[in-house]
Amino acid sequence: MLLLAAAVVGLAACSSGPDGPAPSATTASAAPGAPLIDEDFPDPDVVAVDDTWLAFATGTSGLNIRVAQSPDLAGWTVERRDALPVLPAWASAGRTWAPDVSQRADGTWVMYMTAQDTDSGRQCIGVATSAEADGTYGPAGDDPLVCPVDAGGAIDPSTFTDDDGARYLLWKTDGNCCGLDTWIEISRLSDDGLSLVGEPARLLKQGQAWEGTLVEAPVLVRHDDEYALLYSANDYGGDSYATGVARSSSLLGPYTKQPEPLLSTTGSDGLFRGPGGQDVVRTDDGDVLVFHAWDELYTYRAMHSAPLTWGEDGSLQVVLPGT
Repeated sequence: MLLLAAAVVGLAACSSGPDGPAPSATTASAAPGAPLIDEDFPDPDVVAVDDTWLAFATGTSGLNIRVAQSPDLAGWTVERRDALPVLPAWASAGRTWAPDVSQRADGTWVMYMTAQDTDSGRQCIGVATSAEADGTYGPAGDDPLVCPVDAGGAIDPSTFTDDDGARYLLWKTDGNCCGLDTWIEISRLSDDGLSLVGEPARLLKQGQAWEGTLVEAPVLVRHDDEYALLYSANDYGGDSYATGVARSSSLLGPYTKQPEPLLSTTGSDGLFRGPGGQDVVRTDDGDVLVFHAWDELYTYRAMHSAPLTWGEDGSLQVVLPGT
């Protein structure tokens, strides 16, 4: 999920082309807290490709995975096409969520996504690949990559690359589907990103009052000598949904949670409603939190952003508009 901007090349290389679907330009408003993409674009994952930023999001009617592009992280164009037009053979249509896109060592791209496992009915995690970041992704493998049916399934995949180059996949066990705990888990990825290496490790579960019955949407970043694990918690459908953070000096923990949310409806004085499904984007100007939040009528989740700052003690804060 965390990619630094590389050398500049022409933006046209990532356009949909004259024969592609007409894109929809959604320009960011100057109003404080206004969305970057003012339509349904939940669970955003943002990557840098040369001088272009790409955002991938949970599907909507007729599209499995949505995609948008921007030259500056401010003004976005939503592409009216499906980044994953064909689901894996194990998956059923209609419940494809929370993509994570990253580049492999050979320069090709891999997408991890949540989809419904036809056999079990649970949500599980699959893999797709593409030669280009803004290309069409095709399924890789005949079975889900992560599918712990007895734990309720798995959702919200998220990649992390440590300083030694080792790549990892994090996810949430979807236990709230059936009265079980929800865990944020991690496992190392194979070099090609198509399989897991070793047994998963559990990092944290729900437990604080504001988290309700679940934690989900993990994003792991490294800052100096510590690891910061951002996550969402509580019911995604309303104001109680919020973003938290836990820190550890070791990749596999133990992680200590910050007592209060990093970003919440009340903490933002209602500026962001149910903020979560976050990603952390590293730029030359500092780290940026990209996340979704509900519109005023709670009919769709738009994409927003806010700067992040790090304290001398390693603590993390969201910079709200006007502060």
